[in-house]
Amino acid sequence: MALTHFDTKGDAHMVDVSDKEITARVAVAESHITMAPETYEIIAQGKAKKGDVLSVARLAGIMGAKKTPDLIPLCHPLAISKVAVELTLDPDLPGVRVEATVKTTGQTGVEMEALTAVSVACLTVYDMAKAVDKEMQIGGTRVMLKDGGKSGRYEA
Repeated sequence: MALTHFDTKGDAHMVDVSDKEITARVAVAESHITMAPETYEIIAQGKAKKGDVLSVARLAGIMGAKKTPDLIPLCHPLAISKVAVELTLDPDLPGVRVEATVKTTGQTGVEMEALTAVSVACLTVYDMAKAVDKEMQIGGTRVMLKDGGKSGRYEA
């Protein structure tokens, strides 16, 4: 299977989706950020100096999904119909688990928007808590579900 973002000369290009069928598309991605137990407690108790970490990160994730074509050079600008970002405190990490669901009706999928949403949400958690914990780690970023279009359904 060939990479679709390169032409026959090997130059990067935006894929022509004009002949693709318009279908309902959905993608779900996940990521997480781990931190020191003390940092986890500050976030869980809502005592971060910059404010409500989870609410701000949720909004940042939504904004990130909407800005994906501005960040990823060959992504198509899409009319996104839904972005939902869920942040869950997980004491076992300790840290925050993030899941994003993005929907559209169009000619190309929204995997990149879902991945960007979870990434930006995790980066925002880091930004808001870095004053107390510079050793936080972001990981596990992946597509969990993709549905719609010619390639059909994918579930991790």
